[in-house]
Amino acid sequence: MVPKEEDAPSYAAEGGGDLGEEQVMSEVHLGCPPDHTGPHISHFTISLPPGKKQIEDSLSSKSSNVCEVDEDGDLILTRRHYPRKDSFVISIQHNITSSIPRVGLQIWRAELVLADFVLHKLYMLSDFDGTVALELGAGTGLVGMLLAHVANNTVFITDRGDDILGNCAENINLNRGIFHDKASIYVRELDWNHQWPPEVVANSPQSHSWSLAEVEEVQRASLILAADVIYSDELTDALFRLLEVIMSNGPEKVLYLALEKRYNFSIDDLDVVANGYSHFRSYLINIEGIDEEGGVGNEFSCGFIGRLIDLEEIPQYVQEYSRGNDVEIWEIKYVKN
Repeated sequence: MVPKEEDAPSYAAEGGGDLGEEQVMSEVHLGCPPDHTGPHISHFTISLPPGKKQIEDSLSSKSSNVCEVDEDGDLILTRRHYPRKDSFVISIQHNITSSIPRVGLQIWRAELVLADFVLHKLYMLSDFDGTVALELGAGTGLVGMLLAHVANNTVFITDRGDDILGNCAENINLNRGIFHDKASIYVRELDWNHQWPPEVVANSPQSHSWSLAEVEEVQRASLILAADVIYSDELTDALFRLLEVIMSNGPEKVLYLALEKRYNFSIDDLDVVANGYSHFRSYLINIEGIDEEGGVGNEFSCGFIGRLIDLEEIPQYVQEYSRGNDVEIWEIKYVKN
């Protein structure tokens, strides 16, 4: 990433900040000022493909390049349709380093790859148009904001902690001008270690609390998104407990989960392993258990099925980052026999 630096609004970390705690830094931030403290704003250019209608209009105009005149012999001037912009910029406030409990204050590579995937679905396939979506562990809120850019979607961006949620809300404010005029976007707190549905408090002074209507709307959601949330077995367990409750009720839901395999030497395995990856895979039914019609064999009563997305088929719309080779996106559904 080659970020452009700006002075970012200060947002104090909960409990006095991360001072004294071990700090980690996303590889995405390697181009940022190393000694910068506090929030930083980076700008990402989103390159857009030509839309189908735009291509058809272009072909039509080339095939009918004929001048017309009215009954008096005067030239009829056709109103020119200017092409849409082929890119736009999204600004993200983030920290360059953080403690592990506050990694949601940073931008991570899997988040950017999932953003590419969402943009591809929006622009080339229109799969996500007019949907209710839930983003889990949203961090900076980048993916959810892009989902609200093109279509008339309702998007719930969720995470936990006042500092992360406040930073996410600030990002929405920074990018308010890019959202679809019929899109709705909410920032809400969701702790995976608490039972679903979240507690509803009428007239709550907390800006990130849920209303009953919002909880009911999320239950009707068809799309769930998550990026870079697989790194702790305990967190993965909490995630799938939550997913089972949400995805087994209401209309069919699909989860698109992006992760980056981070390899470390394990003394237990005496080998280099990707922390948390094998535990994540243990939740997914083997793809061989799915028949040609998409059904699940009788030996499975219920569970999660996963399909690995071929990222070579997904163009890179988000500029200023290197995709790397260790990011995966999984399409996950919950099935009941």
